Amino acid sequence: MQIVKYIVIALYLLDCLGLIIVTMMQNKDSRGASGTIVGSSTNNFYEKNKSRTREGKLKKWTIILGVVFIVLAIVLGIIYVI
Repeated sequence: MQIVKYIVIALYLLDCLGLIIVTMMQNKDSRGASGTIVGSSTNNFYEKNKSRTREGKLKKWTIILGVVFIVLAIVLGIIYVI
């Protein structure tokens, strides 16, 4: 059981580092309150292909690494209780 715990801890640390790096690479969205009130047109070429851009890929990886982070945190909690 100790080997499993060390493997999960190593994966957790790698996920933490990856999440920090991907989050720091993202650009700040500076629309602010005016963007919320006015909104933006979602019927243009950029919005339809946003997932193929660098920002879209970084957002996708941030979500994936965040979910993995939560799952590994729960697994580590269960392992330490046992």
